[in-house]
Amino acid sequence: MRPAYPFDEGATARAVVDEHGVLVEWNEGARRLLGWAPEEVVSRPAAQLLADGTRAEPPGGRRWSGTLPLRHRDGHAVPVWLLAHRQDAGDRAGDWFVVSPLREDDTRTDDDPLARAELVQAPCAIAICDDRLRLHTVNDAMARILGAPGEQLRGLRLPEIGGRPDATDDIERHMLQVLHTGRGTDVHTDRRGADGRTVSWLVRLSPVTDDAGRVRGVCVAVHDFTDQYRARQRLQLVNEASVRIGTTLDVTRTAQELADVCVPALADFVSVQLVDPPEPGGELPIGPPHTPVTLRRVAHRSVRPYAPETLVDIGDSEVYPAASPQAVALLTGQAIVVARTSDEMEKWYAWDPERLERIRQLGIHSTMSVPIRARGVVLGVAVFTRYEQAAAFTADDVLLAEDVTARAAVCIDNARRYSRERETALALQRSLLPRTLPRTAAVEAASRYLPAARSRMGGDWFDVIPLSGMRVALVVGDVLGHGVQASATMGRLRTAVRTLADIDLAPEELLTHLDDVVMRMSAEAGGEGRPGEVGATCLYAVYDPVSRRCSLARAGHPSPVLVPPDGPPRVIDLPAGPPLGLGGLPFEAVEMHLPEGSVLSFYTDGLIENRGRTAETGRRLLCTALAEPTSGLEETCDRVLQTLLPAVGSSDDAALLLARTRGLAASQVATWDIPSDPALVAPVRGQALDQLDAWGLSSVASTAELVVSELVTNAIRYGTPPIRLRLIHDDTHLICEVSDTSSTAPHLRRAKTWDEGGRGLLLVAQLTQRWGSRHTADGKTIWAELNLWEGD
Repeated sequence: MRPAYPFDEGATARAVVDEHGVLVEWNEGARRLLGWAPEEVVSRPAAQLLADGTRAEPPGGRRWSGTLPLRHRDGHAVPVWLLAHRQDAGDRAGDWFVVSPLREDDTRTDDDPLARAELVQAPCAIAICDDRLRLHTVNDAMARILGAPGEQLRGLRLPEIGGRPDATDDIERHMLQVLHTGRGTDVHTDRRGADGRTVSWLVRLSPVTDDAGRVRGVCVAVHDFTDQYRARQRLQLVNEASVRIGTTLDVTRTAQELADVCVPALADFVSVQLVDPPEPGGELPIGPPHTPVTLRRVAHRSVRPYAPETLVDIGDSEVYPAASPQAVALLTGQAIVVARTSDEMEKWYAWDPERLERIRQLGIHSTMSVPIRARGVVLGVAVFTRYEQAAAFTADDVLLAEDVTARAAVCIDNARRYSRERETALALQRSLLPRTLPRTAAVEAASRYLPAARSRMGGDWFDVIPLSGMRVALVVGDVLGHGVQASATMGRLRTAVRTLADIDLAPEELLTHLDDVVMRMSAEAGGEGRPGEVGATCLYAVYDPVSRRCSLARAGHPSPVLVPPDGPPRVIDLPAGPPLGLGGLPFEAVEMHLPEGSVLSFYTDGLIENRGRTAETGRRLLCTALAEPTSGLEETCDRVLQTLLPAVGSSDDAALLLARTRGLAASQVATWDIPSDPALVAPVRGQALDQLDAWGLSSVASTAELVVSELVTNAIRYGTPPIRLRLIHDDTHLICEVSDTSSTAPHLRRAKTWDEGGRGLLLVAQLTQRWGSRHTADGKTIWAELNLWEGD
């Protein structure tokens, strides 16, 4: 026996018979009973101990008791009552443990305090054990629990009677403690009942004393707490479901959490199938679905490795006819329980012979299909299966499964709605962000945008905007908030920035106008007399490849990082400026010279900040990543993201824009000061044509001559000296610029038939790719851009 037992173990005859009917153990009590020494019987067939002519069939089940004539060593037959049960644990689990009490020391008397205990009429199961922890007296209730007449069991120990060895050993240890201390104690124990379900007992142990107060034995009272145990188990499962289901806003993960929680606590196998919307990204209809219904397997869990129960892989779809339990559960909104004991299994699964064959192979005896419904929408069905658990699903199990599934349904619906909103916001945001960055003579640019992995979409954006005079605007911004609203606001602000950039506003002026736009958007977003909460940050820069100067201003946005061609990365010191939407506060710009080949790094706070890292630490990591040599800006972008963003995704969206500056050579720019004399327009045209010939651009000379003539003539006629003409070209464009000190901007007008003038700018607009004007510190500049490809 397993526990330390301080008394004579020979008071019980014990033997162990293996699965082949061979004796493998034989104790001293068995020698006293039949006279055979252990070495005479161990390793021999147990059937040799039966009296002549006696045959015994191997007992069925896990427990057997009865009287058999056994052969004593001296040859006579001895009728012996035996109790046999299969061992449940240890190296020889499955062997038969055979036991019989010896009566040679039975000394019960009428004044025995153990015999005087009134037990028979007690409503609970009670047993009295003597001072050697052997059964002395049991009442009828206890005899039914022990599975044998009390008189036959007298003299046996609890571990010898059977049941779970660990439970009976634990009870006997506590009994020994009561025997020595004289103080009672309680022990909780569980065992599997005949129906395969767990039975819970409270075993109350108390000392039995004689008239002198001496402890003569232990009273064992068993109270059935199965109902309370099962209620506690159900409550525990519901509580665990509320904690473990819905930890993320991912539909598949949530469905898998439902399966994980219920296996093995409620079922041996759980599968979760969901209904796909009629259209990708669409909404599910309200009400029951039409049959046959197509369900997609999104999760399953089994008590066995590799889930041998499943016939459908995760991600695959299957069609269920109207007669299937899954379809009926969806149509009726009620759980459908199918049990083999009711001969319904074959009828319910006749539509799928392969599935029915798998049910037979695994011994599946009970299934339960529970609809997954939330807010009037049928989301799918959860199927619970039992085959290792012997008990079929009960009404309490159905209620429990419906409760847990209902909780999961709300989480799945929330995740489904979130996923749809996130996909919508992502599609909207990607449609609003530039698909490709324009190729300009001013900069070489590369960008990255990563949406948040665990939260809704944000409003990060970036842009590269070609300006007049070969200049380029670089912008990055971040709208406060998340979701579709933030993406829509981002699109409106990006459009506003492009519109303001087209009129060539200085960075600080552009941010001032953009601040007004955000304030109007906040007012429009409010309701019931309260203002809205639209806010954003923005960084705007303009780079001129001719002068190689860059002007920058920011509105509450992180400062950019500059990587000079001959030095380490450093953060540009810019006045912070208030975030957009506050109104009334000025923005300041900084102008700096950038050597050709300098790299400007613009980013949003989602790149450098997270819960475990400060912005300052993020900027240091960014500078480290930018300092690493790479083959190009695209590789640098990847290096930055790998360094700063976690592998599993960021909690906030992040945008990154890198721009390497270029410079136009002095040979690509020609400038003339123009006297304010209309008679000198012709010589100016001649000088411009000579310059175009020197550049090899004779193919556009006629068009350029006309544009130069019109712009210079207008400047002389309507502008204020000094007047300057500048021609700029790269591989694809030729730009004509005429500047003067007047602040009056020209505009197109429709000339009447009899008007002698007024057609110059209209002609320029028709001959060039685009034209416009911009204000400068000294006045204004009128410019026109010709496409050299079209000229060729």
